[in-house]
Amino acid sequence: MELILALAIGILGGSGVWLLMRPRTFQLIIGLSLLSYAVNLFIFSMGRFPVGAAPILEAGGKGDPAHFADPLPQSLVLTAIVIGFATTALFLVVMLAARGLTGGDHVDGRPPR
Repeated sequence: MELILALAIGILGGSGVWLLMRPRTFQLIIGLSLLSYAVNLFIFSMGRFPVGAAPILEAGGKGDPAHFADPLPQSLVLTAIVIGFATTALFLVVMLAARGLTGGDHVDGRPPR
């Protein structure tokens, strides 16, 4: 499980960085989204993945916090998802406005030579 998660984080992060270096604004936005997904997976994985543990306490039993996932990374990822969605929407609106003003979707506003 850890290997699959590490590969997913690496592939998303690498693809995001590669798309950030592309000359078009839509590719830049997709790269930022992929990079934020990689960071979210990384933060989420810091909360541990308990295998075979009960998600809730038994009746009348005491709970050991070492057997349960940490809720802080989960709340941070949830907040990051909401903020990432809002910034992606803002970037799309700015991209459409810039495309209307310049007539192209290149980052520097000029088509390649």
